[in-house]
Amino acid sequence: MVPWDDAEAVALRERQEAELLARYMEHGEPGAPPSAADMAVFVLARDEAGTAVGCGGLRRLDMGPLEPAGAELKRMYVVPESRGTGVAEIVLKALEDQAAQNGWRTLRLATGDRQPDAIRFYARAGYAEIEPFGPYVGVELVRCFERRLR
Repeated sequence: MVPWDDAEAVALRERQEAELLARYMEHGEPGAPPSAADMAVFVLARDEAGTAVGCGGLRRLDMGPLEPAGAELKRMYVVPESRGTGVAEIVLKALEDQAAQNGWRTLRLATGDRQPDAIRFYARAGYAEIEPFGPYVGVELVRCFERRLR
């Protein structure tokens, strides 16, 4: 785990934002962007040389009185040159483990419909598509997913 403002974490998020801007030029992020104040966990994955090649974080979600505590996956990203090498799986597993340690039993996420690679990845990892939640309700281009942890 690293702090939200870790220099390598910031650099990876900037690369992600540039990619998303290229895909969704006319659309901004719905809701409040994540920040150091609301990101409970942020992880980096490194290659054999020690270079940061992937990241992701967890922001606690208020799931309501009848649901167990949960979190939202935010800023999952792997640099293009490391895609297909298992880095995303490692980051996701680390985040799921951290969620379980925090007592969070439900993980949710939003991705865009112009990211079929991400949609396939989350479906393979056991995430089921759900109706948009929170700031994503009524937002076009958004696909939301959820997974209940054991």
